[in-house]
Amino acid sequence: MKQLIIINGPNLNLLGKREPEIYGSKTFEDFLKTLRSKFSGINIDYYQSNIEGELIDKLQEIGFSYDGIVLNAAAYTHTSVGIGDTVKAITTPVVEVHISNTFSREEFRHQSYISPHAKGVILGFGLLSYDLAVESLIL
Repeated sequence: MKQLIIINGPNLNLLGKREPEIYGSKTFEDFLKTLRSKFSGINIDYYQSNIEGELIDKLQEIGFSYDGIVLNAAAYTHTSVGIGDTVKAITTPVVEVHISNTFSREEFRHQSYISPHAKGVILGFGLLSYDLAVESLIL
């Protein structure tokens, strides 16, 4: 059975409450139940942290043993050389995900330190972005 993990960065624990016009009204935990049901033949773990170093630690911990990582580093995408360097250093393929279309938002969100090292990038499709990322990792 394939082993995937979704790693979410800062403020994604507030999905369902935070800016629903951008991020929707569903909590990530509720969405995750649906996602796991849809991909029942795959083990999908989940991790979320608001702390950059904890995200780096988790990537290093699983980055040589899992079959795939779906990473939404949120605001750290645009600021963290450390997370980008970690994605470059690990061997597990990473798909970078964003709920919103970062290119239709503030200019600073157009830069990603993760994209150059990711297998691919999916953004702007709401929570469906995670579905697409999982699908891309299991094909």
